[in-house]
Amino acid sequence: MTKAKRGIYAAAVTPFNEDGSVNKDLLIGYCKHLMSDGGCDGVAPTGTTGEGTSVAMRDRLALPEAFANAGIATDAVIFGTGAPAAEDCVALTQSAVAAGYMNALVLPPYYYKNPSDDGLFAYYANLVEKIGSDDLRIYLYHFPQMSAVPLSTDLVLRLRKEFGGIIAGLKDSSGDFEQSRAFIEATGGVSEDFDIYPSSEAFLWDGLSIGSAGIISGSTNVFANGVQAAKSAPEGSERNAAMEVVKTARAVAGRYPLMAAMKQIEAWRSGNDLWTRMTSPLVPLTAEQKSGLRADLEAIGAMPASAV
Repeated sequence: MTKAKRGIYAAAVTPFNEDGSVNKDLLIGYCKHLMSDGGCDGVAPTGTTGEGTSVAMRDRLALPEAFANAGIATDAVIFGTGAPAAEDCVALTQSAVAAGYMNALVLPPYYYKNPSDDGLFAYYANLVEKIGSDDLRIYLYHFPQMSAVPLSTDLVLRLRKEFGGIIAGLKDSSGDFEQSRAFIEATGGVSEDFDIYPSSEAFLWDGLSIGSAGIISGSTNVFANGVQAAKSAPEGSERNAAMEVVKTARAVAGRYPLMAAMKQIEAWRSGNDLWTRMTSPLVPLTAEQKSGLRADLEAIGAMPASAV
């Protein structure tokens, strides 16, 4: 079984050394934390929240082997491997596959705008053909606010028809649940073994009820345990109450630059200020934002115990 297990994933934030390189040991330890005490079923490193498109190629290429050497389960990791250059995407995906990580979250080529569906199809087809493995599992990454290259349902269906199970699912970061619904209804969702992940845990039960596979979210770096509680709560008032907790936490995260906020919270939890380092052009939270975030977390009882 090569496909990633379904559930609650964190789009894991990335720790950087002073020279801008990825601190691999710290990232691996953090991902292990996310999948234990952190409440996540899996992790999606080098995605948007992980500043993946700002991570140097040498680091992105080296990470899968480091994860494998650390014994991190291959069915619990979906590496972000998208790149504007088709052959960079191939190289990044091949490094993951070579290390046993067959699941890749793949942005469309995002520099040239308004590409045709034929052009986007060719990009993904090139990836499938160059990797040349029936065990590859591609998760298409729809994030038009950042990439400015949306993926149409027609394109998704065309890729699925041509390559079958290799096109394993889709992460919908549009922030619009109706878009997630459209993808689920077009593909059949989990009933047709096509795993669609909305990017906001506020959509957890809306998505699960119509065939989503779970959630891949930036704010589950911090709030995944609450999401798991909502997922396991029985239908009715208990579930509704648990979802209100989830939605409140998600709203707190939305008040701040997400990547910087998640890193600041991890710095508080771990006592390691290295976590606050961002890659240009992103910057850490201001003193005012840090103070506001701390107050907001304290108000909902979510401030890490080690920082209280």
